[in-house]
Amino acid sequence: MSVTTTYRTCPRSGLQFENQAEMLIKANAFVGVVWLLIGGVLAIGVVLTRWPAIHWLEAETFYMVLTAHGLDMLIFWLIFFEVAILYFAASTLLRCRIATPKVAWLAFALMLIGSVLNNVAVFNGASSVMMTSYVPMMAEPSFYLGLILFAVGALIACFVFFGTLVVAKREKTYDGSVPLVTFGAITAAIIAVFTISSGAIILIPTWLLSIGVVEHVDPLVYRTVWWAFGHSSQQINVAAHISVWYLVAAVAFGAKPMSERVSRTAFLLYILFLQLASAHHLLADPGLSTGWKVINTSYFMYFAVLASMIHGLTIPGAMEVAQRRKGYTKGLFEWLRKAPWGNPTFSGVFISIIGFGFLGGISGVMMGTEQLNMIIHNTIYVPGHFHATVVVGTTLTFMALTYYLIPVLFQREMIAPTLAKWQPYLFGFSMYFFCLVMMGAGTLGVVRRHWDMSFGGAAMAYEWPGAAYLMMGLVGIAGISAIVGGAAYIYITVGSLLWGKRLDSGATSPNFTQLQRATPTAIAQTYGSAGFAAPGTFVLAMVFLVAFILYYFINWKYLSTLWGLS
Repeated sequence: MSVTTTYRTCPRSGLQFENQAEMLIKANAFVGVVWLLIGGVLAIGVVLTRWPAIHWLEAETFYMVLTAHGLDMLIFWLIFFEVAILYFAASTLLRCRIATPKVAWLAFALMLIGSVLNNVAVFNGASSVMMTSYVPMMAEPSFYLGLILFAVGALIACFVFFGTLVVAKREKTYDGSVPLVTFGAITAAIIAVFTISSGAIILIPTWLLSIGVVEHVDPLVYRTVWWAFGHSSQQINVAAHISVWYLVAAVAFGAKPMSERVSRTAFLLYILFLQLASAHHLLADPGLSTGWKVINTSYFMYFAVLASMIHGLTIPGAMEVAQRRKGYTKGLFEWLRKAPWGNPTFSGVFISIIGFGFLGGISGVMMGTEQLNMIIHNTIYVPGHFHATVVVGTTLTFMALTYYLIPVLFQREMIAPTLAKWQPYLFGFSMYFFCLVMMGAGTLGVVRRHWDMSFGGAAMAYEWPGAAYLMMGLVGIAGISAIVGGAAYIYITVGSLLWGKRLDSGATSPNFTQLQRATPTAIAQTYGSAGFAAPGTFVLAMVFLVAFILYYFINWKYLSTLWGLS
């Protein structure tokens, strides 16, 4: 069936944007950045309140701000941007029209209305229930309704993505298998369907409870199902940002994956096991069998960890293979020294890879180990970990991708190129330090989510060691530095759209054109492997494993001293 539309071929990248898909990608990405801006402003209040020397906000305001910050950053910013990535991976990389554009715009509208409705409920002051919103704590009905509308919209967007894959297949817009980046997006979308459905399953009865239709929602059932939504949303992030890593490796270096089959198998492991890792949030809960907890934390989680370690090896390895083929063969690391470190798209992604692996990955295994979990899970170690995964891993990757998309998708010349060059370093390294000292404070027992770490005025106030106060002060300093880096990104992004020089949009056509092998993005849009000749990456992987082992046993040493078995 022929459908009337137009296709724009970008003269800088060779990418072909279908008209409706292009507008949808722009709309979802832009709204996502708006929520990032709002969440970043709210982060100022969170950081300055957890900083003991400042302790800025009163308790009631703090919990309101923290609730909005968590939802805006972890749900709204990321999923809006991920929907944009799904449409890009399906329509743009496969050079086809988007399926059911009217339905896609409906999905966008539901997501927008839902996110706004949820925020209004929070800022009304009666819905400071944190992101988890555990029952029997109750928020305003519009709080839950907003999340439900957003979830339904995101679910519809996933099905539009799947429909677009069908369109591409039927209209034969690509040859052979879908490219690896699209395969990764398929992984993210499959996990998203599971995740968002879980959210709907538990949030709908909770909404009915809030309006008086249902009399009771079991707290244990709520927690169990909610974490299938809350933690699995991070797994959407992981699959999405790793897909972007492969994309950037292709466009920055012309890098093919070391092995298509190995990388695709790693994505498959995500589908089978990654979302099950939410067990570490439930290890102390009654009603869940010991067998399930042991299997989840001791077996399933490690399959997911294996998948991440594969990606952590193959993506830098693909970069190294591509660089060595260009002649950068001196020693183990000339390929890395000669990388385009002044390009914020590359530097942002590489800083993200290292931080996600060393900070997010290693700390995640610690928390997933039942015995260690018992001493660190309700401490500030947990937000230290997920800031390493969600912020260093996903947010920084999406920031890096934005620098690529500003001229290619939005057809604008980027303003402040020098600031853009340094922004990933400022934001990334600030978040490195932020996560490290936060996890350090958690190791000393500093609680998470609490307005006042000293519990001042409480009947059983606790006097923390001086190192705990020092680390929380450093958390505040690093947090403000990261917020400055985030503000720089917002300025560059929004400023480029408003004031950046308009670039040539390229030629338009009523039909898609076959991909030319000389196209700059051809490698990202085709199937192929590069081989495993990457000795430098192998050395980096060994460094990672040594760090992993050392940190793992240091934590067991901490545990043994607490147990006092001697």
